Amino acid sequence: MKPSNRFEVVEHEADLCVVGGGMAGLCAAVAAARNGARVALMQDRPVLGGNASSEVRMNIGGAHGPDNKEAGILEEIMLDNYRRNPRLNYPIWDTVLYEKARFQPGLTLLLNCTCNEVVAHGDRIERVRGWQLTTQTWHVVKARFFADCSGDSVLRVSGAEHRWGRESRREFGESHAPEAADRKTMGNSILIQLREIPEEAHRPFIPPSWANRYDESSLPKRPLRPEGHNFWWLEVGGTGDTIADTEANRDELLKIAFGVWAYIKNHPDGRGRRWELEWIGALPGKRENVRYVGDHILTQSDVEAGGPFDDIVAYGGWSMDDHNPAGIHYLGEPTIFHPAPSPYGIPYRSLYSRNIANLFFAGRNISATHMALSSTRVMGTCSLLGQAVGTAAAIAARHGCTPREVYRRHLRELQETLMDDDSWLPGRLRPIPEVCRGARLVASAGDPEPLRNGIDRSLGKDDNGWWAPPGESVTYLFDSTVKLSRVRLVFDSDLHDTKRMPCSYPLAGYEAKIPAMMTRAFDLEVLDGSGRWRLAFREENNHQRLVKVPLEAETAGLRLIPRASWGGAKVHVFAFDAR
Repeated sequence: MKPSNRFEVVEHEADLCVVGGGMAGLCAAVAAARNGARVALMQDRPVLGGNASSEVRMNIGGAHGPDNKEAGILEEIMLDNYRRNPRLNYPIWDTVLYEKARFQPGLTLLLNCTCNEVVAHGDRIERVRGWQLTTQTWHVVKARFFADCSGDSVLRVSGAEHRWGRESRREFGESHAPEAADRKTMGNSILIQLREIPEEAHRPFIPPSWANRYDESSLPKRPLRPEGHNFWWLEVGGTGDTIADTEANRDELLKIAFGVWAYIKNHPDGRGRRWELEWIGALPGKRENVRYVGDHILTQSDVEAGGPFDDIVAYGGWSMDDHNPAGIHYLGEPTIFHPAPSPYGIPYRSLYSRNIANLFFAGRNISATHMALSSTRVMGTCSLLGQAVGTAAAIAARHGCTPREVYRRHLRELQETLMDDDSWLPGRLRPIPEVCRGARLVASAGDPEPLRNGIDRSLGKDDNGWWAPPGESVTYLFDSTVKLSRVRLVFDSDLHDTKRMPCSYPLAGYEAKIPAMMTRAFDLEVLDGSGRWRLAFREENNHQRLVKVPLEAETAGLRLIPRASWGGAKVHVFAFDAR
């Protein structure tokens, strides 16, 4: 047989092809699959998570403020991590992200697969092709819709409108923008992680001969101590091209990182004696390069106004954190934290292309100016954007319409689906099913009315929940027998805890725990035809905030009995309703 001179080609068909498996892409793919779409997720790395993965190790930041933490799929992932990975080990974190995609029905995961060809006809992308390094196989994905969550906007070669660099102050009236537009961006960083050791175990660090040499005068305005940060300021590349120069930036960053650590570790004042280098990244983490142009370009003014958009589908709340393009070579402050309200709304119209009819995007490449991007780029916000895009793509597939037509015809469905999936939309109330709105709601302890107020978190002085000792109950009594198909519950997962992965590892280590007020065990009971309560569902070991229980029942009553917490004297429940 004549040997083949071509590599194997595997073809896939999907409703949605997500390119890029960072936090935005992962949340987009999972959201779309859960809402009924056939999904292919193409990721060029062996792990998911992008800048949050073990390859880069940037912790997931988001909206400031104790009540503003991002929920939805991101919080689900964080709680899985707390349950399976209490020591906060990065390789285990990778598997938490991996399992979320790999075992999601309707989702095909293509790891180690680099998208390197985009075929478009007119204003639509038809297919993409990726090379899977590990199997030496070409994968071709034909899809109705595409979501670019690659960060580097690889699907821009379809002809999609995009921007690069900083807008002029005049273009959008942005006071923090430079006077003249330029191609400068925020740079790439390499992170290092440290482990605390007994002081007597100290050994001087011997840097490689090619490492840079530093003293105090060459690194002003940088926190040159080992504790309390992840060395995000080890940054270069913003004055050049953070895509084309990635390899050169990595080489320079390694020289910088080893030189900085040698200075800290070997400092004569002993500041580094109790710490040693645990890990150093080989892959630079990127902040900025290509941004798409959508039907709306988010601006500094939008952020400062609080984003009062009718088409809100996500929110931000990080400061406008504008790093100097020169990075570590700039001798002044490495970044300027311009104030931003928390939360502020982000519109759906910034998440799909203005000129490519079937292209979505989520992450740091959304339709925004440089100044707005300096806030929206953090991964907590990007995760919400991904969930919004995946949900919108599933709705577009279901109705056979374009992303723009989702805005025009199905916006309310999109927003209500996001809220039902625990993605909070500030200023909006989650609709309560009619069957529960008109029912009597009674509890054996406490006021249960907040359970159906449409706000699934505490906000300032408003608790918005029901506190009760395990064993108490809350009950819906219906005027007549009703048919129920699902119960929706939201438990308190302590949104004051960011649940971030660590920057360093102290001697004492970590012991992450599911929040004490979380409901661990609960029963759902229904009222049968003879007026007796019978068990319809029992959970013994819940660790999740959002729980949806399929329930086929015709009943005149529905009762929730939290039977155990995760250690607290009381459980705290934000939502209990059914449809």
